[in-house]
Parts: sequence; structure tokens; C-alpha cells
Amino acid sequence: MTVATEELVDSASIAAASTKRRSLWLVALRNPSVIIGGVILLFMLAIGILAPFLGTVDPTRIDPAARNKKPGTEITMRLDDGTTVKRVAMFGTDSLGRDVYSRVIYGARVSLTVGVAVALVAIAIGVVIGLISGYIRWLDGIIMRIMDGLMAIPGILLAIALVSIWRAGLITVVFAIVVPDVPRVVRLVRSIVLTVREEPYVEGAISVGTPTWVLMFRHILPNTVAPLIVQGTFIAAAAILVEAALSFLGIGIPPEIPSWGNIMAEGRTLFRVFPHNIFYPGIFLAFTVLAINIMGDGLRDTLDPKMSKKV
Repeated sequence: MTVATEELVDSASIAAASTKRRSLWLVALRNPSVIIGGVILLFMLAIGILAPFLGTVDPTRIDPAARNKKPGTEITMRLDDGTTVKRVAMFGTDSLGRDVYSRVIYGARVSLTVGVAVALVAIAIGVVIGLISGYIRWLDGIIMRIMDGLMAIPGILLAIALVSIWRAGLITVVFAIVVPDVPRVVRLVRSIVLTVREEPYVEGAISVGTPTWVLMFRHILPNTVAPLIVQGTFIAAAAILVEAALSFLGIGIPPEIPSWGNIMAEGRTLFRVFPHNIFYPGIFLAFTVLAINIMGDGLRDTLDPKMSKKV
């Protein structure tokens, strides 16, 4: 096979793959699950981005005179210059007089940041390890035994152990949630690599002396994009829940940084009397995770070849 012929084959395969991906995305955008989940998720993202404009007051501002006010209560707030203003606490206040509405709005930033960061980091690490494990046979056994060992430990327990070792913070929480998720991405990528490397176009590329890194990143990696997008949505949803659980237990995001988990943790002692401290962050958490899962199901139904035949 000449160089010109090889380039022609590569161009044709890349063009065909690109056309197929575009058609799949067009079908995905017509899927009701993708649209509904995407709209809700975009709404939550907009809330997080616009939190400084949507929040009524500083979410960390303590007002002892306005402790445990119910939703809709009018509050007189004293400003730093000594003047007073009246405002309505739409979601009520917590035991320290902090505005629950503002804390929930700002909490969207933390929870969504954790979900997106965990998904991106886990996929980035998992893709590299999965490509190496699936393509380099002699490393496969070693890598997969390590991954099996990590998967044998319950993810939440491993995250708790990792957070307990280091100081609690956003980066620590992201790292602690990423570690249990990496093996799942590795196994997914490895299974795809084991199938794709037997395809004729990959064998043809090998026969003409294509470098290994070119084979992995140019011929094999594009086949993992669709499954990884679907997997990423489920990782993000699970990460938001794990972060909320860690913060609820008091070992996740520090209390001075509002997140849905620690807002609920601080309100649990007075839940029977003032349920709004848990209800509102819980609603936002539930809708966000539900939206991501709905969108992930829709993407799976469209991008999975077996499922797309039924759509």
C-alpha cells in the first residue's frame, strides 16, 4: 500500500466517522429525554453561573436576629453602614440567620463543579490507562488486577478514607471521588479497544508501520467518544450525590463554603420544626441528578448501536 493510498483510506474513514457522529447527534437532539434533561441541567448551570446576581444577600452573612425564619418571612436586615433594609427570605433562614435561598443558589456552583470536574478527570485518566491496557497486552493483566482491587472497595468508603487522610476541601473531595470512578472508565475503554484493534482498518494501519501512539489516538480513541459521553453523565450524577453525602457527614466541603450537602447537614437537627433547611437544597439536588440521568439515558439510547436500532 502506497503512502497516497494510505492517506486516502485514512481520509475516507475519518470523513465517514465524522458524518456518522453528526447524524447520531442530530438524532440525539430529537430524543425527548435528551431535551428534557438538557433543559433542566442548563437551567441549573445558569443558576450557578449567575449566583452573584440571583442571590439576595451574602450566603455566609450571619444575622442572629433572623434565625430560623420560615419561607416568605419579611426580615429587617442591618447593613454595615448602620442603615436597615427590609427583605423577604424566600426560602427562610437557617439556625445562624443565613439566607437559605442564597446558600442554595451558591451551592449549585460547588455541586455542579464537583460533578463536572470528577467526570472530566476520571475520563481523562481512565482513557489513557484503558488505551494502554487494551492495546499493550503484557500490561493488561497488571493494570486490570489493580483496577479490580480498587473496584472491590465500596466507592463511598474509599472516598471517606481518602478525605480523612487530607484536609477537607474542594480539590480533596474531587480527588477522593475520582479514584473509585477511574476503574469503571478503564474497563469501558479497554473493552472497546479489545474490539476495535481487531478491525481491518486497524490491522491495515499496523501493516504499513503506523506508530503505536498514532494507532491509539487516531484510529482507536474516536470509537470511545460516544460511550464515554454517556458514562460521563452517570459519573457526574453519582459524583454530585457522593459530594452531598460527604458534606452531609461533615467530611466534605467545609461549612463556610455553601454546598447542598452541608446545607442539609446543618439543618438536620431542626428538621421537624424547620424542614425548609433540608427541603430546598434537597429539591435542587434531586432535580439536578435526575436531569443528568435522564439526559444520560437519552444519549445512551441514541449513541449505543444496539439501543439506537430501537429508537
